[in-house]
Amino acid sequence: MKQKIVLAYSGGLDTSVILHWLKVNYNADVIACIVDVGQNEDFELIKSRALSVGAKKVYLTDAKDEFVMDYIFKVLKADAIYEGKYLLGTSIARPLIAKKVVDVAKKEKAKILAHGATGKGNDQVRFELAFKCLYPEAKIIAPWRIWELKSREDEINYAKKYKIPVPITKEKPYSSDANLWHISYEGGILEDLNNEPNENMFQLTVSPKVAPDEPEVVQIEFFKGIPVKATTAKETVSIKKDNPAKLIKFLNEVAGRNAIGRSDIVENRLVGIKSRGVYEAPAATLLYFAHRELEYLTLDRETFHYKQHIALEYARMVYNGEWFTPKREAIDAFIDETQKVVTGKVKVKLYKGNITVVSRYSKYSLYKTELASFNKTAKGIYEYSQKDAEGFINLFGLQYKLAYLRKKKK
Repeated sequence: MKQKIVLAYSGGLDTSVILHWLKVNYNADVIACIVDVGQNEDFELIKSRALSVGAKKVYLTDAKDEFVMDYIFKVLKADAIYEGKYLLGTSIARPLIAKKVVDVAKKEKAKILAHGATGKGNDQVRFELAFKCLYPEAKIIAPWRIWELKSREDEINYAKKYKIPVPITKEKPYSSDANLWHISYEGGILEDLNNEPNENMFQLTVSPKVAPDEPEVVQIEFFKGIPVKATTAKETVSIKKDNPAKLIKFLNEVAGRNAIGRSDIVENRLVGIKSRGVYEAPAATLLYFAHRELEYLTLDRETFHYKQHIALEYARMVYNGEWFTPKREAIDAFIDETQKVVTGKVKVKLYKGNITVVSRYSKYSLYKTELASFNKTAKGIYEYSQKDAEGFINLFGLQYKLAYLRKKKK
């Protein structure tokens, strides 16, 4: 009986060549696993391509809603942003795709897993850490690290030689990866830091130059840190009536038409290389902004400040592929506890690439007008005596006073 290999298959040049290469070099039955995380492609065409290349079987899984509920919303609740700019669009999709590959492998009783990530990037780590956590007894094959092909040109020649049916055209000036949460662009012309991205590259967002001349107001409602409804002047989408993926698609459209969500970052890859990535994440940018505004309103100072530290660590873990780990699950427990009060509505104004707050409301708000006001006097339980500040300042400043006196004596 031939051995079985389950391949994370996208239908592009890389994974199509890899599918054929695995079949030939390992004399194996290759099972292609396609996972729909919102990349908006012709999946029937991709399935037929896999079969024509030689896949024994093809599995197609619609994981969009699972992606939103169990992955996207977790990084959103954590406020996780890598190095201040990257909203983790590719990073957070990889563990879900790996999980679906493992599910197929266990169903097929296959003990070999394969992926198309290169030996220079982060995705090889993300896929393989997930594989090791979810299916430790399986063998992993990463063709880019072991085969004789060294470049895209080598792949194109291989595809031509074996008549692999993939669209082979002049090399794109960049590579991209898309899902519900973002589209990334890297490589090619973007490797030169002097090159500004071409405007025709972007797919989800318009330039501020052509965005509407009137601002658009959108209200987002959250329940325990999760966005459950979005409303504009013309349309409302809610998780109760619609599916979670539709909510993200809707906000991509709303924010994108107002030029919200572009970023350009030179980031630190896990493997030690600095790389440039250009990203479009309109819905993500809008939701992070609105979610943080609600946390400003509802979280006490110490919890909010500590959560900022947690957000940095959470982003690092997601970026590095440490998703299926006890540490991430433990941090999620803390985050979920903080989100119990992150319920309410945030209304924002979108205008030519900018987001500004119109209003925010929560029944768990810690903002009290009578405490904050310089014109009102709080009474009862909220009574604030300004005289108390003197003693507080004396005690708070004592350590610094002593340190300064010691320095003065020296």
